[in-house]
Amino acid sequence: MSHESVWNSRPRSYGKGSRSCRVCKHSAGLIRKYDLNLCRQCFREKAKDIGFNKVRTLPFYHQIARGW
Repeated sequence: MSHESVWNSRPRSYGKGSRSCRVCKHSAGLIRKYDLNLCRQCFREKAKDIGFNKVRTLPFYHQIARGW
């Protein structure tokens, strides 16, 4: 058996090897929540278009300390 015949011999129907970003086909840093299947870089680029917005919340004790 040569290296070429063994390298991609097993099916990739489950596990990390079966999933990739739907935009750039990158497989690392994948965001699978809500069936997004985007890598983190593509998510940062497309988040506004998808409808995600960044929410910054401060704990209550920080608001008191700063006088808000």
